[in-house]
Amino acid sequence: MRIAEVMSHSVETAAPDEPLQAVAQRMVDADIGFLPVVGATGLIGTVSDRDIIVRAVAAGHDASLPVAGIMETESISCLDDEESNAVAAGMRATDRRRLAVLDRRNRLVGVVSLADLDRASEEGAA
Repeated sequence: MRIAEVMSHSVETAAPDEPLQAVAQRMVDADIGFLPVVGATGLIGTVSDRDIIVRAVAAGHDASLPVAGIMETESISCLDDEESNAVAAGMRATDRRRLAVLDRRNRLVGVVSLADLDRASEEGAA
């Protein structure tokens, strides 16, 4: 099964200069815990609710700190035509729960979580 078949197509994003407080409030309002960070060149990072707590709050940063100050920049995406088994294995190996999904033109097209992949795997086995 391909990632495009299991990913969430509806994607909220954050800007790198957006204050953490605003990003955290959007996460609360949308009931989500992860946002791709998009700049002028496309996807440049990701931020999760855990990143905000561990890298900002616990470190004593102010809520006005821009997202770019704490965002994750490594191993943050996969491609929509990749096989879900391979992506899931890679996510587990790198301890990632969510990834931004890009198409072959490097455009953000979705988000996939380990829960999405596990659910698809269970449905495929049924």
